[in-house]
Amino acid sequence: MSIKPNIAAISVNFDLGAGRRGASHGPKAIFEAGLLQELQQLADTVDHVADLRLVNDTATHLDTQVDSTNLNYFAEVIAINTQLAEQVSQVVGQGHFPLIIGGDHSIAIGTIAGLSAHYSNLGVIWIDAHSDLNSPDTSPSGNIHGMSLAVSLGIGHPLLTDIHGTNPKVKPENIVLIGARSLDEGEKKLIRSLGIKCFTMYDIDRKGMAHVMQEAIDYIKIKTDGVHLSYDVDSVDPIEAPGTGTAVKGGLHFREAHLAVEMLHEAGIVTSAEFVEVNPLLDDSNKTSQLAVSLISSLFGEQIL
Repeated sequence: MSIKPNIAAISVNFDLGAGRRGASHGPKAIFEAGLLQELQQLADTVDHVADLRLVNDTATHLDTQVDSTNLNYFAEVIAINTQLAEQVSQVVGQGHFPLIIGGDHSIAIGTIAGLSAHYSNLGVIWIDAHSDLNSPDTSPSGNIHGMSLAVSLGIGHPLLTDIHGTNPKVKPENIVLIGARSLDEGEKKLIRSLGIKCFTMYDIDRKGMAHVMQEAIDYIKIKTDGVHLSYDVDSVDPIEAPGTGTAVKGGLHFREAHLAVEMLHEAGIVTSAEFVEVNPLLDDSNKTSQLAVSLISSLFGEQIL
């Protein structure tokens, strides 16, 4: 992103993919924390092009078409992600940089679906405490925010994997997981069997964040024609990011979280991004919303000096 981008911001007010309510208020909190004002200093243009939320009539109509499933709020997740995929695809087609503000991480299904039509080898950098690689068979909860990356790989219910056409949306060799520290057994097996590049918190502790990020950048830039960053704030330690529904101790420190996006900016490889799982109902004096704004700003080139 050496050239200032034309940013098209899309807010997605949705939290039914998660086990705890509240992330649907994340976009409003992040915008109120000054996101657009910050980005206006860093981008060529910034427009808030869509403010998506669930339309109840759409979900009710879909509910009559889906078969019995153990997936929570299945029809609603399909409905919001179908909207989002269409909006993201439109933004990319106009030559703008899509910046998606969630919402829970189930919205990555729609984001990646919308992007996939425009890239033959889409790369995904997934910064998250979790891998979100569960399927309906392996999920301990049935919450779809824990399945979104698997769905993008073509694993899961066909009504999810087939959103916006092409399937799978991303290849396993084009994915890099960073910051993982809470993986279910089924996810561990899938990561190993598919050979997905995964840097856990152990790798970050041992090698350092700069080394891990450079390795991730070098790995993904030669394989892909576009790179999507999916940044879950629960990758950051709860001391720094208390306002999230799936907090796990032992996460990224403040400077590690920033270094990741600063290095991605310097590399100039990111073509779209989403930031998810800010839950203002669990936050402490808007600490997590403000962190999200600062991380997004760093991705677009905000510097200390």
